[in-house]
Amino acid sequence: MPGTLPLVTDARIAAAETLADLRSGLLLDAAFDRRAAELDARDRRWTQELVWGMLRKRGWIDHLLAPRVRGGIARLDADLADLLRLGVHQLFHMGSVPAYAAIAQTVELAKQRHGMGASKLVNAVLRRLDRERDALGAELPADPVEALAVEYSHPRWLVARWVARWGADETRALLEANNQEAPLIVRPWGVVREQLEAMLESSGVGVADAPLVEDSITLAPGTVLTALGAFQQGHCFVQDPAATLVTRYAAVPAGAEVADLCAAPGGKSVELSRTAKHVTSADSNEARISRIIDTIGRLDLENVDAVVADARDGTLGQFDAVLVDAPCTGTGTFRRHPDARWRLRTSDLAVMAATQRAILRGAAKNVKPGGLLVYSTCSMEPEENDAQVETFLADHPGWTLEPPPAGTVPETVLDAGRLRVLPQRHGADGSFAARLRRGES
Repeated sequence: MPGTLPLVTDARIAAAETLADLRSGLLLDAAFDRRAAELDARDRRWTQELVWGMLRKRGWIDHLLAPRVRGGIARLDADLADLLRLGVHQLFHMGSVPAYAAIAQTVELAKQRHGMGASKLVNAVLRRLDRERDALGAELPADPVEALAVEYSHPRWLVARWVARWGADETRALLEANNQEAPLIVRPWGVVREQLEAMLESSGVGVADAPLVEDSITLAPGTVLTALGAFQQGHCFVQDPAATLVTRYAAVPAGAEVADLCAAPGGKSVELSRTAKHVTSADSNEARISRIIDTIGRLDLENVDAVVADARDGTLGQFDAVLVDAPCTGTGTFRRHPDARWRLRTSDLAVMAATQRAILRGAAKNVKPGGLLVYSTCSMEPEENDAQVETFLADHPGWTLEPPPAGTVPETVLDAGRLRVLPQRHGADGSFAARLRRGES
């Protein structure tokens, strides 16, 4: 056994505090930024790998812990349960961490946060798992849906929905995609793709093509975007192809007056501004609006204004085109937000659907006669997508569903005139959009 380890590393403390913030209701990105702000770049990356990785594996980790914690993991203090999960993830899934360090550091962290009794429990459980590691592979439940849920660490109710919709094989592909690290993909601004690629490569950044969108660029894992000259100088911004395709599918006419509702962090407003005369970028949250303002300043956008406005009110005035990127359950972005799968409840679908209906009704008031309303989400759930469109059209007889002009987006992402991007089929985040045309009267 190696010599005595130092006290718990700052990176592991930051990981524990990030998870505590999640339990209090903070979202993962905000919690991590808050707790990892003082770490150097290497420790920050390691902490991110630990936290995001554990959340992606949490269902499997709980499956391993359940028979080895007397009374089950649910009886433990929630913070202690998360510490155990972090320890198991280091023990089995982080090759850079020796087993002795994974155990000793987690034991010490439990001792500091919960006392000697908790540290003894953590020590016993982790040591037992370490001893039994060669026999842990064949413990899946007999029920096939439950087995998928455990093996790929997703809530069973979601897996059951997806199996009913797509079948077991395609659902497995989706679960695998959700558990991959999300790539960092950027769009050029003020330069063409080749120029941006040259800037990035001169900074020592590895680049690759992005799926579905020919001028987007995938950056090498671990790239610190904010440190790059191309980013600081306003020559690129982050956007997954699924989001870029929404704006291409919208096919807003050149010279249009456009409103982008629920717009933060603002990437779609940037894309729309390439051809629009002016974009009003609106969000109901002042803190989120500040992110749009930062983007407007960094990219030096002259035809985008950010305003605080609730999309449900319909009081912004009238526009040639309105894009509504509605708040949703985000089931298409689980690879980016692994905390979301554990936060989501079946009841959230109904709550979100009601909010989306109200937003669509309000947004419609902002569309000029003959104008265009584009409804989009980053969800894959029918209640939030097709059902919203059908309900809106039934309630608004003067409106019609209008496919985009031919060649606007790849045929592979079109489904009955609607945009449908699926992680398991297209290698991007999930997204949905529908173009709704208002009648002339």
